[in-house]
Amino acid sequence: MDLAYIPSPSTGVIHLGPIPLRGYAFCIIIGVFVAVWYGNRRWIARGGTAGTVADIAVWAVPFGLVGGRLYHVITDYQLYFSEGENWVDAFKIWEGGLGIWGAIALGAVGAWIGCRRRGIPLPAYADAIAPGIALAQAIGRWGNWFNQELYGRPTDLPWALKITEGANREAGTYHPTFLYESLWCIGVALLVVWADRRFKLGHGRAFALYVAAYCAGRGWIEYMRVDEAHHVLGLRLNVWTAIVVFLLAVTYIVVSSRLRPGREEIVEAKAEKKAEEKEEKAEGSEKAGESDADADVKADASSDDAVDLGKDGKDVEHGAGKS
Repeated sequence: MDLAYIPSPSTGVIHLGPIPLRGYAFCIIIGVFVAVWYGNRRWIARGGTAGTVADIAVWAVPFGLVGGRLYHVITDYQLYFSEGENWVDAFKIWEGGLGIWGAIALGAVGAWIGCRRRGIPLPAYADAIAPGIALAQAIGRWGNWFNQELYGRPTDLPWALKITEGANREAGTYHPTFLYESLWCIGVALLVVWADRRFKLGHGRAFALYVAAYCAGRGWIEYMRVDEAHHVLGLRLNVWTAIVVFLLAVTYIVVSSRLRPGREEIVEAKAEKKAEEKEEKAEGSEKAGESDADADVKADASSDDAVDLGKDGKDVEHGAGKS
């Protein structure tokens, strides 16, 4: 008898009349909003203007969704193109199936387009949004809970995830790998924020740290999963992907820190121009205030001279009368 476990929702869809509200989609949408909101705060702190992150996200998010879906469909093609499967299901993104590797890769292309249109360096933008992306992943993983997917090996631990009978799954209690990855992503976000403040990471190194830290966790979490996947030399394909991307991210951090140490002083020319105009305006107001003050001082001095002159004239008059 199981004394404790994490229950799975009876359904991942709530119907509001004819409109289906899907838990998976809600998690993705909430994650995007959190990433943009927090990324905007970090961008402003770096010297950028409010709204820039959202403007670029208009390019990055659609590209990321397409990239994530493409990676999933390509690496799990047997789910859609093998005998007995319906290839139309490849377009049903609301049923789950987004590969983070494809989402980040193609999302970066979208972000590059948005940055180029705004005249912003992509590495600086990536550094600003890195922790937000990790938080978005932490939230998005709960979409797998709604769909009862991507769980790990069977276990009787108190935090085991209870899975009900369904298509391509057997009832039982399993490792909640979605929860492991969600908590790991929160830790990655905190790590990047701390390291960025401590070491003033720039030129894409904060983003590379996020990538490396995520891959380190994804490797062992992926190893625990039991869903169908392609294997290469005894390891799941995504484990190999995590290893390769981890090494690339670490290499980038090392090489970049040697070639371009420090952090960008200017991340957005528009913000810098506004700051200069504000400073010039403040200096102009200060000079105007000083001029007014000088005029007041001169006026006071003239008044004092007039009073003194009047007193002297009175004294002379009295003196003349006496003589």
